[in-house]
Amino acid sequence: MNEPRHFLVVAHTGRSAALDATEEVCTQLLDAGAVPVISADQWDEVHASIPHVDGRLRRMEEVDPALIELAIILGGDGTILRAAELTRAHPVPLLGVNLGHVGFLAESERDDLGYTVSRALARDYAVEERMTLAVRVERGSEVLHDGWALNEVTVEKAERERMLEVVIEVDQRPLSSFGCDGVVMSTPTGSTAYSFSGGGPIVWPTVEAMLLVPLSAHALFARPIVVAPDSTLAVEVLQRTETAAVLWSDGRRMFDLPTGSRVVVTRSDVPVRLARLHEAPFTDRLVSKFALPVTGWRGPSGRGAGAR
Repeated sequence: MNEPRHFLVVAHTGRSAALDATEEVCTQLLDAGAVPVISADQWDEVHASIPHVDGRLRRMEEVDPALIELAIILGGDGTILRAAELTRAHPVPLLGVNLGHVGFLAESERDDLGYTVSRALARDYAVEERMTLAVRVERGSEVLHDGWALNEVTVEKAERERMLEVVIEVDQRPLSSFGCDGVVMSTPTGSTAYSFSGGGPIVWPTVEAMLLVPLSAHALFARPIVVAPDSTLAVEVLQRTETAAVLWSDGRRMFDLPTGSRVVVTRSDVPVRLARLHEAPFTDRLVSKFALPVTGWRGPSGRGAGAR
């Protein structure tokens, strides 16, 4: 007898719309003979919202991770980042359905939910790998923290009244020292997130690179920079800093940075895998997500502006 197919379902359970979508997805999976898998932190809410499937859902900790073939995520980019945390140790592709606002990482919208699940069941999707960052916090010879991020790693001040005093470094060489609100170190995937809000460039996800974007820096030279993926970025929190500093990974995982600590960011060996249903160029995704004005375009025929 063949092992039933397992799909991890991750939702923004704080929204009733997401719970409704979860019920729809789980029902469609069960009707197809598949097994919906729910993480421990969402089990009670999901189980309570769909009691008619009692006994047919599985807790994630009870399932061999190798059996999970796909994660279906219902929410915004934050929910997709949560799913990336859950599946970090296993190469599970992530298929996002946008229930949020912009939803850059999502592949489809709420209205296409049934169609999306049908494509997932038919294994009719491509898998795209996105580079991630490895982050290490050092103080002297001591390693205080190891982590990772899909979008960005940020060093930020914890108090509004004062600035951080930092030195930024590329490939073991100092580049500049200044006071600032923080520093963002980003992947191309994260270039449309916090890095973008801080004035950084948009980098196509097919480009392998790392970005460094100072936030509100008091310096003549504090421009965003883009470096090779095999480079090493570092931010040192100087001893003269008079405010607490914190490290954020993807805006989700926080670590308090002691004065004199050093944050080192490199490319991680473990990518995140995104399931894709459409082959539309990234340009079209930008136009669609940011509602960019392209009226009057008279480019090549057969590929309309804003197409998916």
